[in-house]
Amino acid sequence: QVQLVESGGGLVQTGGSLRLSCAASGRTFSSYAMAWFRQAPGKEREFVAAISWSGGNTNYADSVKGRFAISRDNAKNTVYLQMNSLKPEDTAVYYCAARKFGSISDTATGEYDYWGQGTQVTVSS
Repeated sequence: QVQLVESGGGLVQTGGSLRLSCAASGRTFSSYAMAWFRQAPGKEREFVAAISWSGGNTNYADSVKGRFAISRDNAKNTVYLQMNSLKPEDTAVYYCAARKFGSISDTATGEYDYWGQGTQVTVSS
């Protein structure tokens, strides 16, 4: 069992930056691939970024490539999402997710086993 708690969301102006954090419980955090998803009002939850258990491999949605960076610190049981050059269309609730098996190239929400409660990110124009 893994419990995930996101933090770091807030209100930022267009072009600004935020860093989200996701703290995980459990001793086996380092064996899980981690990801960030987001869901805007009236839209389906969509993949943002993922990182392998070791941190050696990452995957990004085309919409955030070059602006967002996912990283992890297994010693701290934490995964991060650094978001730069934010746009109003990045406004959403951001969720952290964990999966034990499978490839981070598979971005379907159903492939992830554990989810956090989400943190709101609002980008003003």
